[in-house]
Amino acid sequence: MKNLDIQYYSSLKIAGVYFQVYSTHKGIRRIFLNYKETKVNSPSITKLHPDDPYMFNIFNELKEYFNGERKKFNVPLDIEGTEFQKKVWNELMKIPYGKLKTYKEVAIRIGNKNAVRAIGRANSTNHIPIIIPCHRVIASNGSLGGYSGGISLKEKLLELEGSLSLELFE
Repeated sequence: MKNLDIQYYSSLKIAGVYFQVYSTHKGIRRIFLNYKETKVNSPSITKLHPDDPYMFNIFNELKEYFNGERKKFNVPLDIEGTEFQKKVWNELMKIPYGKLKTYKEVAIRIGNKNAVRAIGRANSTNHIPIIIPCHRVIASNGSLGGYSGGISLKEKLLELEGSLSLELFE
């Protein structure tokens, strides 16, 4: 039945980043970063204005984040994923603004120190980037790893949060 949920979407460019956000009546379901406006032809997906109530104030919260005024998001989420992915994403939401964790640290926190690669896969399939802060996870050697919005966006997010260290480039 979940696939029959009515979905909504809206788009807005904030701080040079193009956001396309999908939601349901429960909360934010998906955020695409730097995808250009795409035509959505589906009877179950309705385009809304960015300030529509079914966008749950996401664009204002993102603007506040990029202006350095918001460190934690309050929008409701409608997360879809496996139980393992949800466990990882819930752990990512515990990483404070401006702090970094390694894939290994996240694996240990969820109780499976050998799941480092699985943590990386869960990060790469995070459907709600920035809100679920997968950009705060780096490799044990200090390298940034990948990011769905591109490595330059990950660098910008970490710089915005004050956690990008010159040590990462040595």
